[in-house]
Amino acid sequence: MSGAIRELIRQRLAPLQALHCVIEDDSAQHAGHGGWRDDGSHFSLTIVSAQFAGLMRVKRHRLVYDCLHDLMQERIHALALTTLAPDEWQS
Repeated sequence: MSGAIRELIRQRLAPLQALHCVIEDDSAQHAGHGGWRDDGSHFSLTIVSAQFAGLMRVKRHRLVYDCLHDLMQERIHALALTTLAPDEWQS
């Protein structure tokens, strides 16, 4: 099931036109923790987008959360973000 939620996350992030996007399901590391589900609820996301250029981390995260808003309310309990502009990713 976590493959399905990862694909849904990837679809929702499409407006950011990611040059690189890695979604890792960390749910197993949080078994027994509040909000844990065995169908994927804790994720790490590394995303590279030109839309992040010149933005502070908080604004980058807001762009991601805007794309995933409804999933954050229903399916995703925790999301660790690494958001990079293309020049940061290259170096």
